[in-house]
Amino acid sequence: MIKPLRKAVLPVAGLGTRFLPATKAMAKEMLPIVDRPLIQYSVDEARAAGIELFCMVTGRGKTELVEYFDVAYELETTLRERGKREALQALRDSSTAPGTMVTVRQQVPLGLGHAIWCARAFIGEDPFAIMLPDDLVLSEVPCLKQLADAYYETGGNVVAVVEVPRAQTNRYGVLAIGADDGRLVEVKGLVEKPEPAKAPSTLSIIGRYVLMPSVLRHLANLERGAGGEVQLTDAMARMIGEGPFHGLRFEGHRFDCGDKAGFLEAQIAFALKRPDLGPMVRAFLPRYVAS
Repeated sequence: MIKPLRKAVLPVAGLGTRFLPATKAMAKEMLPIVDRPLIQYSVDEARAAGIELFCMVTGRGKTELVEYFDVAYELETTLRERGKREALQALRDSSTAPGTMVTVRQQVPLGLGHAIWCARAFIGEDPFAIMLPDDLVLSEVPCLKQLADAYYETGGNVVAVVEVPRAQTNRYGVLAIGADDGRLVEVKGLVEKPEPAKAPSTLSIIGRYVLMPSVLRHLANLERGAGGEVQLTDAMARMIGEGPFHGLRFEGHRFDCGDKAGFLEAQIAFALKRPDLGPMVRAFLPRYVAS
């Protein structure tokens, strides 16, 4: 029997140094794409996939992420009194139901695998999703919903994958692949940040995962890998053979919002999709891109 996918872990303890000085006084996950912060895009995407419970793995100086999803009674009252119904609805969409959002602290920056291990009490014995807010996907069907559908289809681990230039394989976890139907790819091996000449393929994992709880057993020893960190990719590699494990070529376009150029591209792409902003953006863009 396939257990329902109800939990998501959001690792948000990073310092956001690539966006200094903006991130000196705010969490990088609070940087807005148009009018919503990155963290809300992740939560909204997870909700669309049926996720009901969230765990943010935070660090020092990240309390605003918790505050953001709280109910702002005073602001709601003011908006209600002024008849600002649209703004009031937008505000309500940014809160979570009582008891559905918890946080744990990652006191030391030991990598993504360590962050997931910190959420072990929340995960328990259930399948769970991992969402990295730096990765933003523009798609007709939310990316995590596509992964959830693949999970219910295969009954095992599923990771979102994209083709990357071979010269960039040293930035990603890379798959060694087996059977491939063009959508789902059998994962035969995983290598964290391989040099291009040694990469088993150019099919690389982005920040969307659906994993079985057995990954925690492989993380428990906190073994260091690439960069001296506890790598989630290494733990996932040890899960191969324990059950189904697939990569999903998802529909949509992924933006790396941990990179300044990717962040700016996402601003434009998401604004163009908005009925209220798209026409205005199309009107002014030629002034800045004329040859």
